[in-house]
Amino acid sequence: MLFVVLGGGLFLLFHSRGYPLLKIKQAFVLLLSKEENKGISRFQALSAVLAATVGLGNISGVAIAIHMGGPGVLFWMWMTAFLGMIIKFYSCTLAVQLRITAADGQPLGGPMYYMQLGLKKWGKPLAIWFSVAGLFGVLPAFTANQLTQTFINVIDPNQYIALGDFGWKLSLGIGLSVISGVVIFGGLKAIVKVTSNLVPLMVGIYFLMGLFILFSNGSAVLPAFELIFTEAFNLQTAVAGGFWGLVILGVRRAVFSNESGVGNAPMYHGQSQSKKGTDEGLVAMLGPLLDTVLVCTITGLIVIISGAYHLEELNGIVLTLEAFRRLFFGFGDVLLLGMVFVFGISTLFTYSYYGVKCFGFLTKKAWGQAYNYFYIGSIIFSALATVEEVIGIIDLSFALMCIPNMLAIVLLAHSVKKEMQERRWMS
Repeated sequence: MLFVVLGGGLFLLFHSRGYPLLKIKQAFVLLLSKEENKGISRFQALSAVLAATVGLGNISGVAIAIHMGGPGVLFWMWMTAFLGMIIKFYSCTLAVQLRITAADGQPLGGPMYYMQLGLKKWGKPLAIWFSVAGLFGVLPAFTANQLTQTFINVIDPNQYIALGDFGWKLSLGIGLSVISGVVIFGGLKAIVKVTSNLVPLMVGIYFLMGLFILFSNGSAVLPAFELIFTEAFNLQTAVAGGFWGLVILGVRRAVFSNESGVGNAPMYHGQSQSKKGTDEGLVAMLGPLLDTVLVCTITGLIVIISGAYHLEELNGIVLTLEAFRRLFFGFGDVLLLGMVFVFGISTLFTYSYYGVKCFGFLTKKAWGQAYNYFYIGSIIFSALATVEEVIGIIDLSFALMCIPNMLAIVLLAHSVKKEMQERRWMS
């Protein structure tokens, strides 16, 4: 999967000559504008995608990467994020260019549709492959599991009510499934309404809290950046044979953070009001920028400046919590824990729609909502399962989604380039 994402991303970067990356200002203008057309707004589409990606991947995933590979791993996350922006641009442009109109007049797009409509010979088999893998790849396994583990490990609820770990996991799993069910059975409109209000607020609070910490420790910020760049190209690491391990670790965490190439984002962006595919592609491109470049950088700098990553016994969310506690008046960990739960629950809301789209494609659109019952049940299972079981399911499913999706994007790249040339972005 890593080679497919890197190889495909580099191909698309050269294919587009990097022109989409020069249109970031235009992307922000488009984000805040609406079109008189059926579908959800571009702002709602991006908010829903960010709700799915901003969360434990940015907060605990970055800490895991720094714990395993040192500060230099952050540089390789940035490099992968820029490739991710190009991949998101192409995939979400295709999701608008090649989509169908449902019986209710609403647009219906995503990888399965641009595969079927754009690739005449192999499109349908690839679309079925993607959709079957998607039924399992979009399960809320990692989020539900990590929310439960975080609550038990950090708060230790057994000291208040002795239900035992199993009892608390079951209770939390049921609680999360009920909260999620209330929103997701309301359909796409309910999901985007909740996430478009919740996500910008939470990202804004996290951003302000992070900036306050960085300004309060301003003298340590430049040395932290120096450490990131020197460690990213550490000759001792290269000689010892660990250099490529460092690069791959950064790539892996970035892909997990923003899901570039997996094919999830086009399922939301394919429902957008945008009439021009490249307009939606530009807005979608902001996802990895905000998700990996902005949020992950804030997390990474705080972890590095705090020095908490030197403690061998700390990893993942516990490491990030300790870093925030050290640098934010001794209670930054409590505020962060609250944000983690909001980010996690918003992820539970948005992932359900991906499965509904996949199941609706494999059967009938009207039957798609039936997937939600399976989805709700999986939240309880995920809360009780081990993290190894959960990661195994998600990693395999993501890989099986990524392969046909990246193949389709590369084969259909000419369609995106044609629209770029028509709009005189490139000669």
